[in-house]
Parts: sequence; C-alpha cells; structure tokens
Amino acid sequence: MELTKTEEDLMNHLWKMEKAFMKDLLEAYPDPKPAPSTVATLLKRMHDKHFVGYTLYGKSREYYPLVKKKDYFSKHVNGLIKSFFNDSATQFASFFTKSTNLTKAELEDLKALIDSEIKKKP
Repeated sequence: MELTKTEEDLMNHLWKMEKAFMKDLLEAYPDPKPAPSTVATLLKRMHDKHFVGYTLYGKSREYYPLVKKKDYFSKHVNGLIKSFFNDSATQFASFFTKSTNLTKAELEDLKALIDSEIKKKP
C-alpha cells in the first residue's frame, strides 16, 4: 500500500520527529498550515494503512511511524523500476544518469558508490 502525496508530506514530518502529538505535526507545516481536522483525517487513514501507530495519553495521541523511511522509499523505487524499466536496475540507472542534470562531480560520486558496492559483493 502506498501513501498519497499529502500523507507522504505528513509522514516526512513524523519520520523527522520520530514521535509527535498532532499539535507538533501542525507546527511543522509552513504557513498556511492545514486545518487540524485535515491532519486528523490523514493520521487516521495512515493508521488504517498501518503506516502510523500511536500511544494514548488520556485523550491525546502521540503518533510514531510504523514503517521506516528507508524501507518505504526502497519499496517505492523498486516499484518504479519494475513498472517503468522492465524490472531492470540498469535501465533505471541509464535513464537516471542521462535524464538528470548531474554534474561531473555528482557522477563521480555515484561511480564511487557503485565501485564501493561492487567491492562488497562476493
């Protein structure tokens, strides 16, 4: 299951904070801030999707992520590769390096990352 763009925005705040009450999440938004009822609805949907959990303190809920950011985006990227690049990481890498305006330094950094991962493989 995936998050909508607005849910993803809220989830990014929660990932950054690790735990937060709704008032903390509202404060994290730039102006104009969403209505509290909007954030409450998003949190309920995200809880129903098992992305967010909460601890009850009286009538207040402290929310926390149930899914790690790295895991969510890894699954998201793998889904993109599968759907749009015939499940080929090589096609994705080719598209990414040719279709973005990466500087030579950024390409060198990517090459170093890849070389490092190659060395780790048996």
